[in-house]
Amino acid sequence: MIRKLHYIFICAIALALASSCATHSHLKSADKSAKLPSDSKPRPEYFNLAYGPHERNVLDLWQAKTTSPAPVLIFLHGGGFVGGDKWTLSGDLLKQCLDAGISVCSANYRFSTQQPFPGPMHDGARVVQFLRANAKQLKIDPKRVALSGSSAGAGMSLWIAFKDDMADPNSSDVVARQSTRVTCVGVYGAQSSYDPRWVREVVGGRAYEHPALPMFYGITLEELDTPKAYALYEQASAINFLTKDDPPVIMFYGEPKADLKPGPNKGLTVYYDGFGKDVEGLDKPGWGIHHVKFGYALKEKVDPLGIECIVRHMDDYEQKEKKEDLTYPELVGFLKKNFKM
Repeated sequence: MIRKLHYIFICAIALALASSCATHSHLKSADKSAKLPSDSKPRPEYFNLAYGPHERNVLDLWQAKTTSPAPVLIFLHGGGFVGGDKWTLSGDLLKQCLDAGISVCSANYRFSTQQPFPGPMHDGARVVQFLRANAKQLKIDPKRVALSGSSAGAGMSLWIAFKDDMADPNSSDVVARQSTRVTCVGVYGAQSSYDPRWVREVVGGRAYEHPALPMFYGITLEELDTPKAYALYEQASAINFLTKDDPPVIMFYGEPKADLKPGPNKGLTVYYDGFGKDVEGLDKPGWGIHHVKFGYALKEKVDPLGIECIVRHMDDYEQKEKKEDLTYPELVGFLKKNFKM
């Protein structure tokens, strides 16, 4: 009996060690002969590296040429949680980060049609944890991790940054034991709240009528104005989780600053009537989902906490040509400052 227990104990230790080693070494990237989506960016050191069990749990990592572990920027793509791909990362932003000594990761995540909220958010958080768990092999500094993204990826970045640490110290998964806290955030067209009630009141117009929202929550149109939906709205909105220990943030917006025109619908349960139809004098449903008011509203909540919060609009830049490109030097400078480079 004692010998049997001893054998079981030895096996348990061996399995634990094997699990730990598998997480930290021999990370399997796609074969170097694997075709890239386009030649808009150089081949990353790691391409389609799996960070989770789902087929969309893959990331690309470009490593900065540094002698010591480099800080890393994680980019989460946009697409309304129903589309998009990690290869949409800007090649210009990538180059400027690498030139500054910052490694760059771009990740896919599950669409809401595959796993509604909080599925996509949890995938984004796992990217942070995966890089930390494998920091030594990936040559990154686990203490200097930033989040970025556009549209849906931007909203995800804010949500992950402002949520309490999602690390599970008792998990058997070494990745899940890692912290989800980040150094800073730099985002494009971010939604600081996904609560359509809040969006209707604060942003205005028909932004709250965006068709991606019911799919994001995995609810029917009939459930939009129910307590079940309200609980989801509140849990999905980054602005609800602000605390004074949250990281600094810079936000960029490009939609016109003009006030938005309200639509004919008054309640959430009918707000998709006639979706997609042009009505003279009215904005289209969903227009304004990238309005700068999302940024101003967040800044109003952040400033009293003493957290740095910068909101930029394309109108702020004097040079009108290639205005988006002008944001990249500012974002990289923001990263370098917070990474203490």
